[in-house]
Amino acid sequence: MTQNAPSISLGPADYPLSINHSELLRTPTGKALSDLTMDAVVSGEVTADDLRIAPETLLLQAQLADASDRPQLAGNFRRAAEMTAIPDAEVLEVYNALRPRASSKEQLLAIAERLEGHYGAAESGALVREAAEVYERRNLLARPEQA
Repeated sequence: MTQNAPSISLGPADYPLSINHSELLRTPTGKALSDLTMDAVVSGEVTADDLRIAPETLLLQAQLADASDRPQLAGNFRRAAEMTAIPDAEVLEVYNALRPRASSKEQLLAIAERLEGHYGAAESGALVREAAEVYERRNLLARPEQA
């Protein structure tokens, strides 16, 4: 899954997007931010899918974070954009697997491969691989009898 933010160069002065560039913001179903009104909710025009964040919006936020010299925050936004394609239940499984001593190195590496191969979530997979290495150095992997 490769996502691209709309091709516009954003800087710190463009924050918040909802005020300065609301035309760039769309729901995952394609509705404009201005379409999300209480009347639209009451009439059923807005559904739960419209209230989720679109990966493109997260990538725009990553661009703002990069422009503000906040690379860690930008990385979080890019990983979040990748995770929009992953079912919620699987996101929770990954979260639980990343708890210290919850998984073996092999289990974490398998998760990383699944994220990268099945979902195209390269940055998320890299984070899980990094966690596996750090957990190994710090003795935070599951013991064989726990895995």
